[in-house]
Amino acid sequence: MERVFMKGAEAVAEAAVRAGCRFYAGYPITPQNETPEYLARRLPEVGGVFLQGESEVASINMVLGASIAGAKAMTSSSSVGIALMAEGISQALNGCQPIVIANFMRGGPGGGTIQPAQSDYLQGTKAIGNGGCKLIVLAPCNVQEAADLTYEAFRLAERDRNPVLILADGCIASMMEPVILPPMRTDEELEKERLARRNWISNGVRTRGWGSIKLDLWYGRAAMVNAESQGACGKPVVEHTLESANRLWAELYETWENDIRVEEYRTEDAEYILTGYGTGGRVCRAAVDQLREKGYRVGLIRPIVVNPFPANAYKKLDSQKVKFVLCSEMAIPGQMFEDVQASLCDRIPSYYYGRSGGHILEESEVIDAFMSHLD
Repeated sequence: MERVFMKGAEAVAEAAVRAGCRFYAGYPITPQNETPEYLARRLPEVGGVFLQGESEVASINMVLGASIAGAKAMTSSSSVGIALMAEGISQALNGCQPIVIANFMRGGPGGGTIQPAQSDYLQGTKAIGNGGCKLIVLAPCNVQEAADLTYEAFRLAERDRNPVLILADGCIASMMEPVILPPMRTDEELEKERLARRNWISNGVRTRGWGSIKLDLWYGRAAMVNAESQGACGKPVVEHTLESANRLWAELYETWENDIRVEEYRTEDAEYILTGYGTGGRVCRAAVDQLREKGYRVGLIRPIVVNPFPANAYKKLDSQKVKFVLCSEMAIPGQMFEDVQASLCDRIPSYYYGRSGGHILEESEVIDAFMSHLD
């Protein structure tokens, strides 16, 4: 397999192409500009289309248009740009469109800073768009995972006919590391998927009125179900049973328990647990090794899929053995920390240490925070 030295933002772009992405629309914003820059060169080489929209709002709607026409499509942005895309993302969720979105987070709120941060966990996992809809959220901690999870994101999106979010940060976007790139999807594989999309894409000929839309969500299709009833004047009244669609989406979300991924490192004999995701989790892993050298039995829990959250990894911790859990993120206040606390159910003491505003978390800081909570 091919091993190259790449920036994280470029690895995401190349992995997307290899997964079959043939349409990208986006708008420049630091720290993710290398993704659209790379795709502007790469997509034409494989017969794809790159468009720089006049805004994030325009870009997400271009992606929706390409998706409903049957193309594997994606966009990327950073924090405030994702916020501008929120309505479009909600429409993609409503339309059951298999798009991929990459968010390379920066500091916030507001315009924030252009430096790396992990300020969008709550946005990604709890409120990506209006209407209470959800999507699988993948959180890489290095360039290799950024490539692998992007490749996987297209498979998950296609499987569920639902958007998938890659939640990274400026560190991962900008760092260069060796990466083994995933294989290029063959033309035969992509053509098979194109044929499978024929029953839901818009081809410019067939039209669908509300009366014809009754599609199975298990294949990711729109779940608007029509029912006709007699109105007071004796004329048929069409009722769009959105609640029925909401129930089907809820059933889909329950199946995502099978997609949970979490790294549990040196937890077998651990008396203390460090936890974090993405860059924060990577720093915590290094801190675990240093603390082990000092004689402390410390382990790591690092969610790789942050939505659905791997609550069971925390629930199964032995409260008679584990003395406390320390969560570290590049966000103040802690965001994933809320899910950690909810999973622990007050069985084990939990503490938080974080940096924000573009300050990158350091191993020594996590170790100092750990030491401060020792008896």
